[in-house]
Amino acid sequence: MKLVLNFSLCLFLVTLFVGCEPNDFREGVVMAGGHYVPAKTLNKGKQIYAEYCMACHGVKGDGNGVASKGLQPPPRNFTLGIIKFGDVVSGELPHDESIYKALKHGLNGSAMLPWDLKREQMQAVWQYIKTFAPKTWIGKDKKLGEKLNEQPFKDPFTLAGKAQAIEIGKKIYHVEANCQTCHRGYVTLAEYDSMSRELADESIDELDDDFYKLKIQESDHGYSSIPPDFTWHELRSVRADHEIEDIYLRLLAGVGGTSMPAWQGTLEDQKIWALAYYVQSLRQYKNSPKRKEFVSRFK
Repeated sequence: MKLVLNFSLCLFLVTLFVGCEPNDFREGVVMAGGHYVPAKTLNKGKQIYAEYCMACHGVKGDGNGVASKGLQPPPRNFTLGIIKFGDVVSGELPHDESIYKALKHGLNGSAMLPWDLKREQMQAVWQYIKTFAPKTWIGKDKKLGEKLNEQPFKDPFTLAGKAQAIEIGKKIYHVEANCQTCHRGYVTLAEYDSMSRELADESIDELDDDFYKLKIQESDHGYSSIPPDFTWHELRSVRADHEIEDIYLRLLAGVGGTSMPAWQGTLEDQKIWALAYYVQSLRQYKNSPKRKEFVSRFK
């Protein structure tokens, strides 16, 4: 009888200590935007994180999980509090919905998969992930950015004006926005000179040596990256069924923690749409036999 009691006591103590880890949350917290998250939700999120996210993002959320070795781009370091793809101007804190979109659809060209999580599971795990960067997310004084997609986007071109938009976007890309300073150029010297004369009243006699090259960029995420070649690379936050809208949003908002700026307030909205259409037009060459012929013009 005494042996049975001692065994039961040991079993109880083991269960107690295993079930109540020191890092379990005992109190709720107020997140950015004044959203109160109870301890129960954070603990649930911790369990979901351990099951789905820890292998890549690590126990501490620093991106150093056991499965992170060799992944390119590296898993997100949540302790930095930087979100690359949001629904606000880069540098501002995004709303939860934009994160749920990434969880649901994944990120193209990365190891971030689409996860079949229920709504309450996504809510719980994202609130827990925020606790890795408390100075960024926790506190009633923390403000969320203004949603850029609060209302449905109004495409000024639509399918009927697509060809016109692409031609305008090509000029914006190479002359007004100078996107080739980070990405690469997609026009000949003669085309570039003609566009520059039209938009900037400036003639171009020769191209820079790196005009057709991708330029390595530093980021706030702790690693360097290469901007995409739009005829080849996947666009990570772009979905096939919402392609033009997603490209427009990314141009509008920028990419947090990188050299990709938010074009809102710098370019007129119609020009941003035109630029989105031009980028989309370049994507038609991915996995196409026409790509080799197209790219060979720019050597």
